[in-house]
Amino acid sequence: MVEAGDARSVTAALIVIGDEVLSGRTKDKNIGHVAERLTDVGIDLREVRVVADVEEDIVAAVNALRARFDYVFTTGGIGPTHDDITADAIAKAFGVSIDVDPRARAMLLEYIAEKDLNEARLRMARIPAGASLVVNEVSKAPGFRIGNVIVMAGVPRIMQSMLEAVLPELRKGRPMLSRTILAEAKEGDIAAPLRKIAETYPNAIIGSYPFRDEVDGRYKTNLVVRAREPETLAAAGDAVARMVEDNAGG
Repeated sequence: MVEAGDARSVTAALIVIGDEVLSGRTKDKNIGHVAERLTDVGIDLREVRVVADVEEDIVAAVNALRARFDYVFTTGGIGPTHDDITADAIAKAFGVSIDVDPRARAMLLEYIAEKDLNEARLRMARIPAGASLVVNEVSKAPGFRIGNVIVMAGVPRIMQSMLEAVLPELRKGRPMLSRTILAEAKEGDIAAPLRKIAETYPNAIIGSYPFRDEVDGRYKTNLVVRAREPETLAAAGDAVARMVEDNAGG
């Protein structure tokens, strides 16, 4: 059942699980996608942690974050190998048992023959007691949701499929609106007037992102104004645009 949104913000955290990410062997491609999709639907991603394949570390991170945020998403560690321990760690965090789930086993059999469903592959059907399944349209091995924790695969294509499957079930806040204004100036040259605008519009979030233009070699700054109310976005955005114009004229 879809949970209706309300006036307050809906918050989330993401836990990226895997020694391979921490070692640099695997470059994470999930954080940006999760952040973008949650922003699209009005869920504020407030924190991201990268955790090793160590059970007590996963348990500690899950328990800390699920107490602070509306939702906690995890990626990685639900495959068929010995170091895929996320499901066991989540069960421990919630204090529940874990075993092969008949629903998950049936999903696996949609993708592979029963004769190939060996002990390793059956690990992907082990689900904590009381969890609901998150559909995986790519390779069928499901993720799961228990309490406010949503557990997904680390492979980007599979993770994206799982995220799209679970998003309709989640409570949403009001989507964050944004406007970007280009300032052909160094960040330090406009920091003072930008701060005054931020103080004038406390309900807007104003970010400053400097870069060097590859075409002309000049240092410039993208100013991003974000707000949930269109009126606030318009007022703060116009103030920033005027400031940029005045700075250029000076």
